[in-house]
Amino acid sequence: MTLNEIAKKMCAKGKGILAADESTGTIAKRFKSINVENIEKNRLYFRQTLFNSSAMKDFIGGVILFDETIRQKTTSGPSIPELISKHGAVPGIKVDKGAKPLAGSSDETVTEGLDGLRERLKEYYDLGARFTKWRAVYKISDKFPSAQSIKSNAHALARYAALVQEAKMVPIVEPEVLMDGSHNIDKCYQVTTNVLNECYNELEIHKVDLSGTVLKPNMVIPGAECKDKSNAEEIAKKTLECLKKNVPGDVPGIAFLSGGQSEIESSKNLNEINKINDSNFLITFSYGRGLQASALREFGKNQENTENIQKAFNHRAKMNGLSSKGEWSEELEKEFAA
Repeated sequence: MTLNEIAKKMCAKGKGILAADESTGTIAKRFKSINVENIEKNRLYFRQTLFNSSAMKDFIGGVILFDETIRQKTTSGPSIPELISKHGAVPGIKVDKGAKPLAGSSDETVTEGLDGLRERLKEYYDLGARFTKWRAVYKISDKFPSAQSIKSNAHALARYAALVQEAKMVPIVEPEVLMDGSHNIDKCYQVTTNVLNECYNELEIHKVDLSGTVLKPNMVIPGAECKDKSNAEEIAKKTLECLKKNVPGDVPGIAFLSGGQSEIESSKNLNEINKINDSNFLITFSYGRGLQASALREFGKNQENTENIQKAFNHRAKMNGLSSKGEWSEELEKEFAA
């Protein structure tokens, strides 16, 4: 398959990407909230339960894995990437080494992980990965994000993307403008515009073939502490307008992160965007919490109850699959939940 075909498969109509790439530290927090011990056996069991669910065939186009997970064998025999491929989804891998303090700018970060990346990519390809993910993080406040943060992260994202395409994989480019803060929706629009512009400038300089990439952006949304809340229609309108103005038409797929939104909010907002999507972009989801929160609660109640865990996951995957076509509704949400 060409990179463009892989990107389109990941974001195919009615499907999206499951972000199951939580680091061992992040999953420790999730497990702690449900009183489950954070050991490899439990991490494997939770993830393979999701990857074995019926929703994988119908609603999941790709799965982002963590380094530990891509190397694991399932308890039934096949490797995790083999299990994902068997269900028709594309296995992928998170390759960045996390956001580290940005020298010269207090309170901001730059994502690291370029050292040794070429060699790691070759290994991940051999393990079965066909796409990768790298996340850059931007804060909004009176003085942030700084030009330095926007430039440094865009440069790193572009160098990463070029190396990934050299390794014959699709790079997911993830510039996330965080929801933390009291900024309004217009401020988020302005910052997201600046971030996307700089990213695509750098991707062009680094000769990245945009038709073989997927963008994973934030939605244009007010800060979590903003008094002036926006409804789903306004969020959809501003988000789509921002993407159409700032993302080149060669990009085949855009898969949103849920970024602190609840499961229902992330489905509802994605649905509103797709109801008015008149662009050529395949617009879908790349959710972690937005797909897994309910399943995680069921896992906490009883780790052996595979049926309930999968039922919760199947429901969320189906709802988001509908949202990626603009066909979700609160009635369907209640009907399926019942």
